[in-house]
Amino acid sequence: MDYRSTLNLPQTDFPMKANLARREPEMLKKWAEEGLYENLCRATAHRPLYVLHDGPPYANGHLHMGHALNKILKDIILKSKRMSGYHCPYVPGWDCHGLPIELNVDKELGEQKAAIGKLEFREKCRRYADQWIAVQSEEFQRLGVLGHWQQPYLTIDYRYEAAIAREFNNFLLNGLVSRSRKPVHWCASCRTALAEAEVEYADQTSPSIYVKFPLQPAAAKALAEKHPNLSPDLFPNLFLVIWTTTPWTLPANVAVALHPDFTYAAVEVNGETLIMAEELVEQVAAACGLGEYRVVTTLAAADLLGHSCLHPFMGRDSRIIAADYVTLEAGTGCVHTAPGHGREDYLSGLKHDLPVLSPVDDRGHFTAEGGPYAGMFILKGNKQIIADLQQSGALLGEQKISHSYPHCWRCKKPVIFRATEQWFIGMDIPAGIAGEQTTLREKALKAINNADWIPRWGRERIHGMVAGRPDWCLSRQRAWGVPITAVWCQDCGRVLNDEKIAARITDFFTQEGADAWFARPLTDFIGPEARCTCGSTNLTKEEDILDVWFDSGVSYAAVLEQRRELQSPADLYLEGSDQHRGWFQSALLAAVGTRGTAPYKAVLTHGFVVDGKGKKMSKSIGNVIAPGQIIEKHGAEILRLWAASEDYRDDIRISDNILKQLADAYRKIRNTVRFLLGNLHDFDPTAPGAPPEAEMDELDRWILARFEQLKEKTRTGYDSFEFHQVYHGLYNFCTVSLSALYLDIVKDRLYTMPADHPQRRAAQAVMYEICDGLLRLLAPILSFLAAEAWEYLPVDQEREASVFLASFPEARPQRLADQELLAKWDKILALRSEFTRALEIARRDKVIGHSLDAEVVVAAQGQWAEFIAANWDTLQLVTIVSAMRREEALPAGAENIYHGEEIADLQVLVRPAPGEKCERCWMRAESVGDNTNHPGICYRCSEAIG
Repeated sequence: MDYRSTLNLPQTDFPMKANLARREPEMLKKWAEEGLYENLCRATAHRPLYVLHDGPPYANGHLHMGHALNKILKDIILKSKRMSGYHCPYVPGWDCHGLPIELNVDKELGEQKAAIGKLEFREKCRRYADQWIAVQSEEFQRLGVLGHWQQPYLTIDYRYEAAIAREFNNFLLNGLVSRSRKPVHWCASCRTALAEAEVEYADQTSPSIYVKFPLQPAAAKALAEKHPNLSPDLFPNLFLVIWTTTPWTLPANVAVALHPDFTYAAVEVNGETLIMAEELVEQVAAACGLGEYRVVTTLAAADLLGHSCLHPFMGRDSRIIAADYVTLEAGTGCVHTAPGHGREDYLSGLKHDLPVLSPVDDRGHFTAEGGPYAGMFILKGNKQIIADLQQSGALLGEQKISHSYPHCWRCKKPVIFRATEQWFIGMDIPAGIAGEQTTLREKALKAINNADWIPRWGRERIHGMVAGRPDWCLSRQRAWGVPITAVWCQDCGRVLNDEKIAARITDFFTQEGADAWFARPLTDFIGPEARCTCGSTNLTKEEDILDVWFDSGVSYAAVLEQRRELQSPADLYLEGSDQHRGWFQSALLAAVGTRGTAPYKAVLTHGFVVDGKGKKMSKSIGNVIAPGQIIEKHGAEILRLWAASEDYRDDIRISDNILKQLADAYRKIRNTVRFLLGNLHDFDPTAPGAPPEAEMDELDRWILARFEQLKEKTRTGYDSFEFHQVYHGLYNFCTVSLSALYLDIVKDRLYTMPADHPQRRAAQAVMYEICDGLLRLLAPILSFLAAEAWEYLPVDQEREASVFLASFPEARPQRLADQELLAKWDKILALRSEFTRALEIARRDKVIGHSLDAEVVVAAQGQWAEFIAANWDTLQLVTIVSAMRREEALPAGAENIYHGEEIADLQVLVRPAPGEKCERCWMRAESVGDNTNHPGICYRCSEAIG
């Protein structure tokens, strides 16, 4: 007889197969049609505000895995904060100016570019950015990220461009902006200056040369007077030895720096006397292959300072100066100094009034100042200079060295330090905000200490960067960007600093965008009567554009302060760890320079996405995985699970194998949810029937206590942004506490008891609460699963229409008060694990086929015997076998006795259970056949069907 109709088998329309790639777009369409994000904002508008400010991705190209990770993490935070009781508007943004777009438009135009003007070129750049904004917006939304996608912030919006100009002019009015000739990172390929954040470091092989600078006769004579071992006749065979890895900078050399506290040695070799740091003599001798040498005497740096040596090929003096940055780590202790090609060199030049020579043009070719190398590209010049030094006898030694060297972030080519006329924000000028006299650097360092940094090492990282960074080079010699809205006098060089002019510029930009600067005559901005304080009317407007890091950096002013739904400072900035030198820093400096405080209360960083072996993704290696590929194969939900499952504070690995494992984990979670829903098909959460919680079975109360622990751990994990802990807690609860334990144990109760039996209703009440709460806890991470399953929960008029409108499940700490219950169940489950291992061995040895075929005989000693006796009924329930017996001891010599692995005083014997198999519950019982009307079922099932 078929007894299936008498069982309460699971029933649900919730699909077993997720079909995420097909079903997710349908859900996204539904969310958009329902206005889900707008509904969330309206429903939570009365709550405390929490602002996560979006760092703008660059509007160029399809999304990569770093984009996906970043946006998913932000979405998880906002959804969890919203479900924790906050109002969380999210305004996504895009960075739209800059070199990558300009170069791509250049490429598209080809030879046509020469025929169009700047304004037409800028319009094409704007269209290019708009095109990619639309593409990326759709790709971000496909990830399940909720936000104000219809009204994002764009750095090309007129109001945003006006805000950029206004903030620049605020810096100008505060006295922090200057125009001067300093060495800056320069990309000869892109022909523009670069900010610190636009420089990447990569290993490069460079020439390492040791060059002899002959001392002037006066210097040689002065040394001979102090050191009898040195003859004044040594000139011209007395040399300072310098070391450099950039021979092309030697034409700009104007000095040699010594450390004032070092001892220097005069080394005689091959008829010449070479001066170098005493501690580096052996190292230099080995590097240059000097062979036999003799230290004639030692000198104090002071003996040389103030004198001069001869440049080896430019026919001029090189002064000998003191500098604290000279080290003994490498080189000779005598440092080649070219103020036009290095920051420390430049600062030394200011201190010692050295000329700033920079005989290199914007294409990286020597100018006429480069003497015999004029017109030559600097890398070719490297070879020629070395050859010329060799021929003249000035080259002491040459090697190749592999070292970390700055490269352009865009074209990946090496950059140079080159002194040019640029606009700078001074780091060490008193800011003058509200009468304060602290410098921008000091204020920034104080603001860093006042913010929270997650992970904590982020504070030390950015602190060190800001403490040691140079002045901020703002100017770029390109076309696509917001112009530096400065007007300066061609006669005296002063910059006009006028609030009315600044206000007029802002008004024009608000109405016409930054193009107004290039389209309108200067008089529209300054008026026809404007003149410099020197009396000159020979005024000009700057043509360079601003560093795009300034664009995004002032988003606090353009977005946080302007959008009514937001506020400044933001509660959180979240980006990759590279942004310590990028957006986090530019936003900090911009805000501190004009507002006096940081634009954020907390900063959270994540690592980089790497392949399964920990290698950086690269097209050349062929290990790049695109988000679109994953979504097409697995769905966005698996990407979301990946983002949450890894500790993002380190680099995050991804591979096909990792995704396969996560897809399997997702299926297990989904199956758990489906089982819960299937067993709630006839449950009404508003109807009476289930006993009060205090009267429920211990098993039910135990799982509710475990669920309470999960809620607490999950909320803590979300609050501390440790989503990998959230994921592992939820996954383990679903697969172990529920599927492997509670649900496995209560199946019999759910299926075989009468539908309205109090014990069955108790299990359903427990499952309903857990399913409802579990979906809420899952929603920030597995948004599609939670939203889909929410609609299959039993109808409850008080429940929110969407899981995202719901709050996290209410805490019930009283469930954790009964520590005896939890401790007791730790022991029960420890015994169950031992019984399960014994059953597995018996199944392996073919003693039984299935656990329901088994009888388990248990013997234990001491406290375990007492515990087993006291909890015998519960142990029979959780073991899920047909029969159990308890003995004081098992027969000596009996076969198949299992000895406890974790519980030494335990013995278990598994054997076939007596009786026949019940056709309804599948347990073996001797009562099968007793009921003549239903001879195929056991007594318990006969009672259940009446």
